[in-house]
Amino acid sequence: MEYNTSKTQLQMPEYGRIIQQLVERCQELENRDERNEMAVAIVDFMGQRNPQLRDESNYKHKLWDHLFILAKYDLDVDSPYHIPTPEEMQVKPKRMEYPKLQGDFKFYGKSILQLIDKAIELEAGDEKDALIQVIANNMKKSYNVYNKEHVQDEVIFRHLKDLSENRLDLTVLDSLEKSKIYYATNRSNKSNPRHQPKTQNNRKNFQNNKNRK
Repeated sequence: MEYNTSKTQLQMPEYGRIIQQLVERCQELENRDERNEMAVAIVDFMGQRNPQLRDESNYKHKLWDHLFILAKYDLDVDSPYHIPTPEEMQVKPKRMEYPKLQGDFKFYGKSILQLIDKAIELEAGDEKDALIQVIANNMKKSYNVYNKEHVQDEVIFRHLKDLSENRLDLTVLDSLEKSKIYYATNRSNKSNPRHQPKTQNNRKNFQNNKNRK
């Protein structure tokens, strides 16, 4: 009985031993045309065994790279793509940048940073002032939800100043007012009967039905 430990080590276990043996057989062929033909057949077979790769735009290129990995980069065939080297395949990916919001500010979210950047770009005026008010009010809401406690306005002002790198400063204010957009939205909802609570309409219907009796 032959154990797997006595067999050739699989370079990529996800392809299985059958494909590994086919690659080894392809390496043994002396005729280059036969090697090229068999290499193409192996790549097609690898694609059938891993159909999830087909969702990627460069899946054919990836399959050919995997073929050379299976052959330990020792396969003399005509590849339609650049033939990789061990050094190229072992290059570590670039380090991903973490979001700037860390520590005490992580609960504000990335959208707050985007709004702050937008407010910084705007010229001084009513539009910029209104956007800063919206940002500060949303920051206060996020703070209260995350920390489950009431936050003083001066804390929000200080955080906004730090996040904007001192370019948006509300620390001169005594308190935070509701934004114009917030008030405009509430007024429009109150004036529109479609936004009235259903309980009020249900109460009227109940009273009318009672009077009919």
